[in-house]
This record gives sequence, structure tokens and C-alpha cells, in this order.
Amino acid sequence: MNAFERAVDEYGAGRLWVASFVGVLLAGWAAVLAVPRLAWDRFLWHYFWGPVFADAKSASCAVMTDSGPEPLYEGCAAAVERGAIVAEPGYTIVSEVGYMLILVYMLVGVYILLDELEIADDPELYYAFVPFMLLGGALRVVEDATDRAIDAGTTPLVEYPLSSLIISPVIYGTVFLLTLGTLVACLRLDREGVVDSYYRTTAGIGSALVLGTLAYLTFVATTTAYSTLYPSVLVTTVVLASVLSYGLYRAFEAYAPEVNDGTGYIGLLVIWGHAIDGVANVVLADWLDLLGVPLQYYPKHPANAFIIAVTESLQPAGISAAVGTSWPFLFVKLVVASLVVWLFNGKFIEESPRYALLLLVAVTAVGLGPGTRDMLRATFGI
Repeated sequence: MNAFERAVDEYGAGRLWVASFVGVLLAGWAAVLAVPRLAWDRFLWHYFWGPVFADAKSASCAVMTDSGPEPLYEGCAAAVERGAIVAEPGYTIVSEVGYMLILVYMLVGVYILLDELEIADDPELYYAFVPFMLLGGALRVVEDATDRAIDAGTTPLVEYPLSSLIISPVIYGTVFLLTLGTLVACLRLDREGVVDSYYRTTAGIGSALVLGTLAYLTFVATTTAYSTLYPSVLVTTVVLASVLSYGLYRAFEAYAPEVNDGTGYIGLLVIWGHAIDGVANVVLADWLDLLGVPLQYYPKHPANAFIIAVTESLQPAGISAAVGTSWPFLFVKLVVASLVVWLFNGKFIEESPRYALLLLVAVTAVGLGPGTRDMLRATFGI
């Protein structure tokens, strides 16, 4: 038995995880105090909090000054040229790698918690989490509506700094805590005999929150000048994503049944979530004029922007004019999601049901959450 295994036996995995979490926070805080210019200004703020701050202020970028961060609505390039520390809304390679590491670390913590609670050994719990994945995207559009309200001179529903809780990527943590709190509360109600199933109760609460958020966005679209309802975007995205994902699922059933053997309909939802993301990107990048939506959106993820740039450089101009340049992103999403589903074979799920559940939820959420946001943002003209 090695030292790590002895520590787990003596202190417990949960205590060790909490201790490591506190240790990371203290180390980060110490670094900020010791070298604030390097640790905070040039790293944590530049790559992580600065983009959130700029997004919350609906600014083109934010610049770190001696008196603190300031939003800029123009002149970002000039600020970069003079050597200022500039953060723009969206993601960078550094931030995406950082968030990926945070996701893995938090999944370990959740796995330990679920193991302590002796739940989530049934993959069917996956379905209870789907409404919360949709909720994340819908809440992100509420923040988009907040920006439009400010631009229109109207007091928004949620103002800064509270609005930062529903800005990407902070919203992932917000929805994660909301989901976990709902699950634990429903589990207690179940064990006390108040509800029949914590699965269904969790799903019901998530669904009610999604419907309430959509009702608010519909109200905004029908009563304000800064938001307009475009249902064609919603219909096109959902229908096309559903046809593509179900077509893939049936094709696997007929010609490669081993792909679906482990996950069944859960695998279908995994592919569907990423199909929503892929189709929404294509619609927002290339099809809005066709659907009669007078808006324009730009990709914020480096991977998406890279794929579009490569397609523009390789694809003939005539084809680009006809079908657009974002379609390879949809193809990549479908292929990667299908490969992930194939990896979750029956043996893996039977041997590690909790671990498999968490991974399936995480894989779906990173597709369905952003895809829902893009789809709803254009649907409500925000």
C-alpha cells in the first residue's frame, strides 16, 4: 500500500479532497499577495476574471489600470499596443485548459460526495440532470438580455456584480451548485418519505426553473424594443439536431451496435446535446439571413474560430457563399460525441456506474449548455 492509499484509509477521500481544495486556494492567495502583478494582473485576471468582467459590463474589452479594472468600449487595439493588460470577452487556449482542469478536479469531488451519499449508481439519474443543462444556457441568455437592457437605457433584471454569476464560465459553477443543492435536498425528502423519487423530483424542479426562465425571456421579447422573438431559429436548430442525432443513433444500431450497447438512449442524448451546439453555431454564423433574423454573431471559442478560419482558407468561395464556413464544426461535434458514446461500453458502466454517470453528464453539459445559449439568444433576438 502506497502513501496515498494509506492517507485515504486513515483520513478518508472526502477529507483529503477538501484539504487539497483549501490548499489550492491558500496557495493561490499567497501567490497573489507575493507577486500581485504577475499572479493576479497578468494571469488570473487577464485569462479568467477579466473576460467575465468585460462581458458583464458589455464592453469590447477591459484593461487593468493602477486603480483597478476599467471597461473599454473602443480602443482595445490601442491599449494592447501600448502594453496594457487587456482582457476580452470569451475564451483563450489558456483559459480553456484551465477550466478543463477545474472541471476534472470538481468531478473528483462530486464523485466522492455521491459515493458518501451512496447514490448515483444508477445511470438513469442522468435524465434528471438534463433540465439543468438546458437551464444553464437559458440563464446565460438572461445575462445577454441584461446587456441589451443597459444598452437601451433600461434597468435590467440582474445587475453587476450579481450578473457575473450567470456569465460563462462562472455560470457553470452556479448551475453546478444549484443542481447539487437540489439533488441533495430531494434526496433528503426522499429518505424522509416526503417524495416518492428524488430522481423525478430533481428533474421536476429543474424543468420548472427552465420553463420559468423561458417565460421571462418570452415576456422580454414581447414587451421590450431590445428583444424580438424569432421562433424559426429554435425550430430549425431543434429539428435539424434531432434528425441528425437520431439518424446517427439508428445508423449505429443497424451497422455498429457496439456504439450504443453501453449507453442506449443516454448516448442518443449525448449526441443530441452536441448536435444542438453544432447546429446552433452553423445557424448563427451562416443561416440567420436565410431565416430572416437581422442579427450577427461571432464565435468566442478558439476552436470554433479556428475551424471557420481554416474552412475559409481551403473552401472555394462559391461553396462558402452557398453553404457557409461553419459546417465543419457541426461535423466535428457529431464525430467526437459519437466516439465518446462508443467509449462508454457496458462493462465500463457496470464496473464504475457513478464515474460513468458523472462523465456522461459533463460531456453532455459542455455541448448542450453552450448550444442552448446560442440557440435561445438568436431565438429571442438578444
